[in-house]
Amino acid sequence: MSSSNHYVPNLRDIEFNLFEFLDIGRASLGHAPFGDLDETSARQMLQMFAQLSTNELALSFEEPEHNPPKLENGAVTLPPGLKKAMNAFFDAGMHLLEQPPHLGGLGAPPSLGWAAFELLVGANASLAFYTLGNLLARIIDRLGTDAQKQRFLPHMLDRRWGGSMVLTEPDAGSDVGAARTKARRVSDEVWEIDGVKRFITNGDSDMSENIIHMVLARPEGAAPGTKGLSLFVVPKYWVNEDGSLGEDNGVVCTKLEKKMGLKGSVTCELTFGDGKPCRGLLLGEVHDGIRQMFYIIEQARMAVGVKSMATLSAGYGRALAFSKDRLQGADLMQARDKTAPRVPIFRHPDVRRMLMAQKAHAEGMRALCLYTAFIQDGVERKGGHRAIEAGELDTLNDMLLPLVKGYCSEKAYEMLSLSLQVHGGSGYLQDYPVEQYIRDQKIDTLYEGTTHIQALDLLMRKVARDGGATLQGLLSQIREAAERAGEDKELEAERAALGKALGDLELMLGTLMGKLGESVYHVGLQGNRVLFAVAEVVIGWLLVRHAEVALERMKSNPGDRAFYVGKLASARWFCHEVLPGVAHAARMVEHSNLDLMDVPEESF
Repeated sequence: MSSSNHYVPNLRDIEFNLFEFLDIGRASLGHAPFGDLDETSARQMLQMFAQLSTNELALSFEEPEHNPPKLENGAVTLPPGLKKAMNAFFDAGMHLLEQPPHLGGLGAPPSLGWAAFELLVGANASLAFYTLGNLLARIIDRLGTDAQKQRFLPHMLDRRWGGSMVLTEPDAGSDVGAARTKARRVSDEVWEIDGVKRFITNGDSDMSENIIHMVLARPEGAAPGTKGLSLFVVPKYWVNEDGSLGEDNGVVCTKLEKKMGLKGSVTCELTFGDGKPCRGLLLGEVHDGIRQMFYIIEQARMAVGVKSMATLSAGYGRALAFSKDRLQGADLMQARDKTAPRVPIFRHPDVRRMLMAQKAHAEGMRALCLYTAFIQDGVERKGGHRAIEAGELDTLNDMLLPLVKGYCSEKAYEMLSLSLQVHGGSGYLQDYPVEQYIRDQKIDTLYEGTTHIQALDLLMRKVARDGGATLQGLLSQIREAAERAGEDKELEAERAALGKALGDLELMLGTLMGKLGESVYHVGLQGNRVLFAVAEVVIGWLLVRHAEVALERMKSNPGDRAFYVGKLASARWFCHEVLPGVAHAARMVEHSNLDLMDVPEESF
């Protein structure tokens, strides 16, 4: 098969999450500050986007493998298929879905926005990064001065400008506070930026007439570390006060990275002020760079988690289709009968095991991502990120983001290996898309904060910030679900497994807190294990709740019985095959020691 028509979205499960489980038609749609979309129009929009993603956006998936972006004389050109696909994305109005009505958008809540993003990033992950200008428009709208809004916002959306977030430097990496890029004020509002940044996604391309870079730089005389960084709006081409384009602004792409995967996404080195001054505006006219940048970083981390989930969902879809077509071997019950007919490999127990592992994890990750997005709906309804009224929901969203980014990115890579395994030797060939899925997805464990950075963020910041109150609030909801006795006994075993895993998780957390008195190295050694355990207990809880909904829906919607039976199967598999691992993880934390830290360097 050709991998160019690789994508079949799981729109049915997306709709189940949004409208049957989260019930956004009642809870989010049509409520301020969102637009006037209702459930019918939201469903229609998702169906249209799913068709667009399958028929047009997915066609650009394979092209960059053979015709990647090229850098010549400081300018990057993209393969024509990518540009055609992005034009289709903009022509369909997908970029306006989450924009607020006062910017000409539809004002969709985050839950609907992230569901649509899954369709885009599942069709071709590289495309998603060329839409960052849409997010930056919302950031300027929220944090910029009135003059900055008037200067940038009309053209960023109408003229489809690109955008990039510019943090990383060659010698700093994840240690953002070590950044050396400098900023010098040259007039009341204009600063000159000087430095080199690395690993910049969408740092340059011929996709749009301008690119807005959000650049962290250190003003002259500012303090060291992250506190001394400020955030500057730096356009590729200068934007005059009236919004018209000026001259080349002195930011140049000086290198394209040669990558393992995701080759359609430009990852580059940018040099600011080399031979020509590079000008920028201080966002909001306040020196609060790292705090402002986190508005973007948090969206990026959510996007990475959704990207991983969408890629696994696509991989599972391809593996499932292959398993039903591929004839090999007799049924295991007839293995000794040499005359027995060959059967689809879907009939083999080990293949079914691998398929169910993918299905349960893909649905569990989607549940986690869209539940988190639904919490973001509530945050926006209560005034937005960092608003006092949104406090409890805001801290819950903050705590869930490391799970979305850290767990989904790690587990999707593991599960995609099963997608390939189902294909057998064919999966190792470029005739099938799964090998590209794996290469394109692996970056997700690395950028926007590696997995262990997510673990440290969860434990040292998000949980510690309020003494564990937000985590305990979430765990109390899980305990309630585990202890709830339904009218039938169909989920009794799953609730018991969830309750057991919850108890093991609480034991693990208590043990780790005790070991902190000995050394913070225990968090360094066990942090990833704890992050995964928290994520799996939350996912188990969500899948059990999905199963409860499925049992009820079977009665009122028997025509969709096969789908609901599948939801029950996913919950049961996850509860009985994944959740018992939390007990093992708890024992590993209990027996954690610092011997590894004492091994001499020369002994490695």
